[in-house]
Amino acid sequence: QVQLVESGGGSVQSGGSLRLSCLASGYTGGTYCFGWFRQVPGKEREGVAVISNDGTTMYADSVKGRFTISEDKVWNRLYLQMNNLQPEDTAMYYCAADPAYRAYGCSSTRVFSYWGQGTQVTVSS
Repeated sequence: QVQLVESGGGSVQSGGSLRLSCLASGYTGGTYCFGWFRQVPGKEREGVAVISNDGTTMYADSVKGRFTISEDKVWNRLYLQMNNLQPEDTAMYYCAADPAYRAYGCSSTRVFSYWGQGTQVTVSS
């Protein structure tokens, strides 16, 4: 059972930066598609960024050029570097993982099997 634990959320002013981290454990081998998602109460969850096993990344249009997803396979950590944060980025951010064999392609539209508990990001103007 894969377990995901996010950290790094907090409160920043508009234009500030945060780096979210997700510690993954419980691997039994194989390759995974990893992603970051966010959700605001009363709204649908939004895919922010994903990264495949070969390092290919995809981003939501709203964060392109500001956010960067990366992976440290040695320490089993997933990161989301968020720069030039804006109030509309305020949300609960979730880390997710899905075994690559379950579906073709690594994108935010696939159904992810494993989810973290989330970390809150609040951006004030």
